[in-house]
Amino acid sequence: MSDNTETTGLCIPGQDKGKPKSVRRVLTILVFIAPTLLFYGFYNVFAIAKTIYFSFLDWNGIMSTGWAGWDNWIRLVHDPNVWHALKNNLVLMVTSICIQLPGALILALLINSRLKGVRIFKALWFLPVLLSTSATGILWNLIYDPNFGLLQAVLRGIGKGGMVKGWLGEPAYALPCVLIVICWTFIPFYMILLKAGLTNVPGELMESAMLDGANSWQCFWNVTFPLLLPTIRTAALLNIVGSLKYFDLIWIMTGGGPGGASELVATYLYKQGIQGWNMGYASAIASFLFLFCGTFAIVYYGATAAFGDIGSGSGRTGRRKAG
Repeated sequence: MSDNTETTGLCIPGQDKGKPKSVRRVLTILVFIAPTLLFYGFYNVFAIAKTIYFSFLDWNGIMSTGWAGWDNWIRLVHDPNVWHALKNNLVLMVTSICIQLPGALILALLINSRLKGVRIFKALWFLPVLLSTSATGILWNLIYDPNFGLLQAVLRGIGKGGMVKGWLGEPAYALPCVLIVICWTFIPFYMILLKAGLTNVPGELMESAMLDGANSWQCFWNVTFPLLLPTIRTAALLNIVGSLKYFDLIWIMTGGGPGGASELVATYLYKQGIQGWNMGYASAIASFLFLFCGTFAIVYYGATAAFGDIGSGSGRTGRRKAG
């Protein structure tokens, strides 16, 4: 038996001859992922580290006048505009979670049903995601236009002309108006994400629950929702991080105005760094935003770990029962 092994070159599991093949496999994997790791390391890890370093400099973006130490960070702590912008970010986050996720879940359940014409509605509901941010901002700026906007025409048409106003030009309405647009834009994205989660719900469990006399609401609350919890948890994390670092639509529609009413941390950072040529202070704001988002995400993920385990555990139990 040993002679056959030696002549044929076959390796028995546990022999040393299997090690070179494992090493070659690891090296092959590293060769293929090396370009991605290099790009990620340069454009993310190195850039983050460099930004933190710049936050300790007195730097205008072209040349540095010297080491500033903690001056930029002290200025950040005492800057009321930063905390006002962060408050607006938190308002955006809470609004997004309370509107986007429930709305997306309702739409996901609708397109997951067997209603007639659901394929047409899939395409219509997903259209906002396909539009570029610039196109979306310009479109809604025209809708909100105080003179010729669609919203003003509708209000006049239903006899509510007294409500006509420059929505984006008034501090009390600027941020809520943009929040409506953000929700309109991102609800379809989370709809698709939750629809993917619904495909993991075994049909056998739904049929068993209905045979046991459960109605539609009971089937959703006791079967679908627990199995969907891991997906909802991930969607909420994306929503939180995205809301805390949001920039583009706010900048296009209001520029953070009027009077800072819709200012976010990212828009204030842009004004300080690009428009104000104060890249050292802007780097401090960017570093603060990165640390805040990272800490918030870690705390959230740790606090909701039990919900994810409940969902995945229910899914495993359900599959065993269905089998």
